Amino acid sequence: MSGHGTPIPMISRPCGPLSGEAHVPGDKSISHRALILGAMAVGETKITGLLEGEDVLDTGKAMQAFGAQVINHGAGTWSVHGVGVGGFAEPDNVIDCGNSGTGVRLIMGAMATCPITVTFAGDASLNGRPMRRVTDPLALFGTRAVGREGGRLPMTLVGAADPVPVRYAVPVPSAQVKSAVLLAGLNAPGKTVVIEKEATRDHTERMLQGFGAILSVEETDEGRVITLDGQPELRPQTIIVPRDPSSAAFPVCAAIITPGSDVLVPNIGLNPTRAGLFTTLQEMGADLTFENMREEGGEPVADLRAKFSPDLRGIAVPPARAASMIDEYPVLSVVASFAKGITDMQGVKELRVKESDRIDAMAKGLRAAGVQVDEGPDWWRVTGLGHGNVPGGVTVASQLDHRIAMAFMVMGMATHKPMAVDDGSPIATSFPIFERLMGDLGADLLRDSL
Repeated sequence: MSGHGTPIPMISRPCGPLSGEAHVPGDKSISHRALILGAMAVGETKITGLLEGEDVLDTGKAMQAFGAQVINHGAGTWSVHGVGVGGFAEPDNVIDCGNSGTGVRLIMGAMATCPITVTFAGDASLNGRPMRRVTDPLALFGTRAVGREGGRLPMTLVGAADPVPVRYAVPVPSAQVKSAVLLAGLNAPGKTVVIEKEATRDHTERMLQGFGAILSVEETDEGRVITLDGQPELRPQTIIVPRDPSSAAFPVCAAIITPGSDVLVPNIGLNPTRAGLFTTLQEMGADLTFENMREEGGEPVADLRAKFSPDLRGIAVPPARAASMIDEYPVLSVVASFAKGITDMQGVKELRVKESDRIDAMAKGLRAAGVQVDEGPDWWRVTGLGHGNVPGGVTVASQLDHRIAMAFMVMGMATHKPMAVDDGSPIATSFPIFERLMGDLGADLLRDSL
């Protein structure tokens, strides 16, 4: 699959029980950060289990363009020979981040306090996404940004020649914004402080400490206060990337709504800032259990067993949980369609500015498939029809969004009639083995149109 080429229509047909083990790819968030921090360290960082989707590969190409040596040894094993904090060279060409909002925003942060000029671009989806949420705080360091109207890509950033430390309160929960500021703070003198009112995924903080940065986290009346000492020499690391909980969401949710299913998803990262979906599914009555719980590379890990759950019920998802499952709301809304009653999702305006407006994209597709959806700027509600009552039988626009495409492929496994998407090619950006993995479990996926 290619998220940058010819559209690939896909159909998902109702299928029999899903069974077996689902070995999903490595965690995308950790993969991005491993490449970037490896490039900012001095020496060789070794990475195993790297997600080899297009988003992460684009980040690897960017690190090479900045002067780091990035080597693929095969089978998910990579090495990065870094250039040190502040050592990025000015790239010869535009940095193409493809479909990846995480990639472009983190890379902007990493280069923002280097005295170089960089132009960023992406695909049609990424070029439509707002970047001011990152470029505004980066401007506090002395970075300048010039882009299209509305702060959109293509955009050129001129790094701060004499950066100053920053104290910044993140206005809305965003791990990308927080991480961009922290990465910029690495090459600023003194202490850079980031304040979160609501905790977001903390992979950046964990990994910075692993690379030897001096970083502290304190819970205060202001919120979660992260303090980073600038201009350290980062030490190269050996990183084992756990499997991605956001990718695991798809086989897990498919098993929960498909009669007779029993699927094991091994080695899933269960960082508490990422595991909100699994808590929510259990509250809805899903038969989801954690086996062999352990810790690997500073991250909690377990094997997830998901079984068909015919008596799902709608719930109110706490707004405070949104940051820990923001990427999983599309597939959660599919599960909610097969529950009885209303699933109420609040505090989710971040979904409006992802690869697509995910609330709008999912609402349109679910309504077309016969499910009632109500929505507002920061909330949406799905009125479930109960198991066996979801009609399906429509083609949905994926909006160049991998998670929209995969969510409706999961839905088609349990609707009365098949579900289709107009373009499944974006799936390659995060889950390049999705078709094969789901097919091996027993799904009936086909590259075709209704």
